[in-house]
Amino acid sequence: MRLSVLRSQNELLEWRKKLTSKLGLVPTMGGLHPGHSQLIQSASNSHFNDSPSSVLVSIFINPLQFGPDEDFYEYPRDLDSDCQIAEQSGADAIWAPSIREVFPGGPEANFKINVPASLQEYLCGSIRKGHFDGVATVIIHLLRHVQPNFLVLGEKDWQQFVIVRKLIQDLCLPVKMHGVATVRDPDGLAYSSRNQYLSKSERERSLALPRLLAKATHDAQKGKALNLKELRADLKSHELDVDYLEVVDPHQLQPTKPDKHFSLLAASIKCGTTRLIDHTFLMTRKPIVAIDGPAGVGKSTVSRAFAKKLGLLYLDTGAMYRGVAWFILEKGINPTDHFQIKKILKDFKLELELSNNCQNVIVNGNNITNAIRSPKVTSIVSSVAAQQPVRESLTNQQKKIGQSGGLVAEGRDIGTAVFPNAELKIFLTASTRERAQRRSLDLQHQGFSVPSLDVLEQEIAKRDDMDRNREISPLKLAKDAKEVITDDMNIQEVVQKIEELFRLKIPEEAWPSPF
Repeated sequence: MRLSVLRSQNELLEWRKKLTSKLGLVPTMGGLHPGHSQLIQSASNSHFNDSPSSVLVSIFINPLQFGPDEDFYEYPRDLDSDCQIAEQSGADAIWAPSIREVFPGGPEANFKINVPASLQEYLCGSIRKGHFDGVATVIIHLLRHVQPNFLVLGEKDWQQFVIVRKLIQDLCLPVKMHGVATVRDPDGLAYSSRNQYLSKSERERSLALPRLLAKATHDAQKGKALNLKELRADLKSHELDVDYLEVVDPHQLQPTKPDKHFSLLAASIKCGTTRLIDHTFLMTRKPIVAIDGPAGVGKSTVSRAFAKKLGLLYLDTGAMYRGVAWFILEKGINPTDHFQIKKILKDFKLELELSNNCQNVIVNGNNITNAIRSPKVTSIVSSVAAQQPVRESLTNQQKKIGQSGGLVAEGRDIGTAVFPNAELKIFLTASTRERAQRRSLDLQHQGFSVPSLDVLEQEIAKRDDMDRNREISPLKLAKDAKEVITDDMNIQEVVQKIEELFRLKIPEEAWPSPF
């Protein structure tokens, strides 16, 4: 591959016309380092797409995001070095426009974006007035010129990341945005173009910041209280001037309590004359994803695939209720006999075992993974699941399993009753006809007799009505759940959609993908 170096808007347009793949934009101000390399590699190697993409790296030192006393004129400028790093990382082209190319007539002759005050009231926004207005303005111009399919930004400057994402959402811009976790030097210092300003002794002192943040992360996981006063004193003891050290909500960027189960600890320091920023996400437990929805929508398949992709545990609560239904049939008890059902629950021991990426359902030592999918079990599971003793017993088990988080749970009331504080709540749904077709294929695959689609559709509609109207924990859409309609979507597309929603809540840095 030979890297194309584009200077003008016309050169960019001509290069753009020749593309046959999706285009990813990695916006930078030059001074490329291993952190930028990771952005480029992620954009090019199908990390965000089904197939490899073309990658354009923009190099533009934006005057609008520098204050009067900041280092606009001293900022690193070495296009040859940047081109070499970009090409080695997998970029297809560099676009290095002049100020007049990006801002025709000059920056002052163009409209500017005003970032909402709430998003820049704290952190860097509080000490760099107008900085994020300049960032938002140049992003709009870059997107207008390049017209990429997706944008890749580092999560290192988390405030900038949140603001650009909000900008794209609010203006309904036709571009997807992806984040890449902060990349660090082996000594722990986050890569930055400004690191080269540091002397050897200054760099050694600056390492106190990533060490402090790592310790705070570890302490949060152990339930230890955060003491900001002590942290500031620690930084000052290493001759580091603290611009800010704050705990904020990761999405609203407003102050929050450190004991909240998910928060952002962010810092800005000066080591000598060099300003450095860094952060960590404080999590008192691992994330929980709750996936609810009606019968036959594919919750189990999607949940299992999503859990595997994100390295989370899969909790099939539907299988747990099916296990009870199977046990009732095995004991020859009438599914409506509440007294007898409550009585036999004392002898009911259910275990979920993971083997070869498949979850086995074990009841009293018997592997009933396949048996619980029989039509007989399916026909009674809704009425069984609606009974209070059954729900109380299994809900308590599910909550215990989820105390430390780190799981994907699916069922009918996961987001409303079992894990109301889940980081992400999904409500999967599909038309009854679509679900009937899927049920027919499932039954064929499992070797059971297959009723007509009309019969299956009637059964599904009846079960939906029972689930929605039961007195205890009825099937319903949680207020903060995201509805995903899966008609005309395959499993991979549904999983990708859920992952996109997950990343709006949990950044790559806080819970990285294992692959």
